[in-house]
Amino acid sequence: MPWLQINITTVPSRAESFEDILLAAGCAAVTYKDNQDQPIFEPELGTTPLWDSTVITGLFAAEQDLDKTLEFIKQAQGQLFPDVPLAPIQTEILEDKDWERTWMDGYKPMRFGERLWVCPSWMEPPEPTAANLMLDPGLAFGTGTHPTTALCLEWLDSQDLKDKNVTDFGCGSGILGIAALLLGAKHVLAIDIDPQALQATLDNLERNKLALSTLDAFLPEKAPSAQTEVLVANILAGPLIELAPQISERVSVGGKLCLSGLLEHQGNEILETYSQWFQLDEPKINDGWIRVTGTKR
Repeated sequence: MPWLQINITTVPSRAESFEDILLAAGCAAVTYKDNQDQPIFEPELGTTPLWDSTVITGLFAAEQDLDKTLEFIKQAQGQLFPDVPLAPIQTEILEDKDWERTWMDGYKPMRFGERLWVCPSWMEPPEPTAANLMLDPGLAFGTGTHPTTALCLEWLDSQDLKDKNVTDFGCGSGILGIAALLLGAKHVLAIDIDPQALQATLDNLERNKLALSTLDAFLPEKAPSAQTEVLVANILAGPLIELAPQISERVSVGGKLCLSGLLEHQGNEILETYSQWFQLDEPKINDGWIRVTGTKR
């Protein structure tokens, strides 16, 4: 069944009101998107900033009476904002698709470094004898397609992980920790604030036919404080800075650190923060994102 979309372009101060109007008009879902090129990478905690020009989209069943709906929207915004010109409205028919299938068809095996492949769990790996990580991200972050994940996977592939203990701090789908196991690590401690991420990590561990004893997953407040020889953390700059003492304490002397989730302009602050404990390498850059690595002194 096709769907009808109604798009309204507005400013942040009126966005919530237009969402209420669309819901009152009978839409099934409302989404927000940027109408210009104004990325918001890392908002302040407790805030939900919007773009200066925001498109509010209402999704309606195809049988919705378009003329009556548009008239309702115009009347409602006229009543709410009598001194403001009517916001631009666009309509379109959205072809019905199997959106999950569309996403799956576009997700292909990817190679990182010399040994490691990340493969969708529903496909055959292109190199059966390689270190093949079979992945279904579920609701958690981490497929390998984002530059920060790619940077971390390439670094892991370059390391000698044989019989090492690894901490995956902010594990998401478990992609980094499981990659470490496939590359020779002995055990992974996976930590995340999202219970769904922990479940996705355990599901992907099983999907890769790895023993349950090779990975333990915890919420931060329940995670053991043991040090490991390697720690990877692909999270945002704010938490990396705020949690620097705790993260650093989790790495044994002589151990390796890999941090990402960082925009290029955030590198100096991260370097300054972690140089207290680590001898840091030159950051690696990928498409405006960076990776910081180092060795615990």
